[in-house]
Amino acid sequence: MSGAARLVHLTDLDLLIGEASDRDGRARLGKLGFDLAGLARLEAARARLAAQIEHRWIVLYDRARRRYGRGMTAVRDRVCQGCFVTLPTSAGSRPEADALALCASCGRLLYKG
Repeated sequence: MSGAARLVHLTDLDLLIGEASDRDGRARLGKLGFDLAGLARLEAARARLAAQIEHRWIVLYDRARRRYGRGMTAVRDRVCQGCFVTLPTSAGSRPEADALALCASCGRLLYKG
C-alpha cells in the first residue's frame, strides 16, 4: 500500500473516531444500530497505521487536521477540494497517482480524486 493510500485510510479512521467520540455522533450512530464498543480498537488501528507512514507526512497531516478538521483532501482538475484554489500546472503533472503533495494555499495533503 502506498503512502497516499495509507493516509486516505488514516483520514477515514480519524473521521470514524471523531464521529464515535462525539456525544451527538454516538447517539446518531447508536440509533442506526452501530456497535460503539470498538472505539479502542479503532484507535489502536489508527496508531498501527500511523506508524507505517513517514513521520514528516504525519506531522503535516496532523497540523492540517487540527486546523481544518481534515488533513487530506482530493484534487480534481488541478483544484484543491479543501480550499478550492486552482493549483499550479506543475502540481498536476505528477505521473504517479499515489504521489503525495501539499496544497500551497491551505497546506492539506492532496490525493488524486
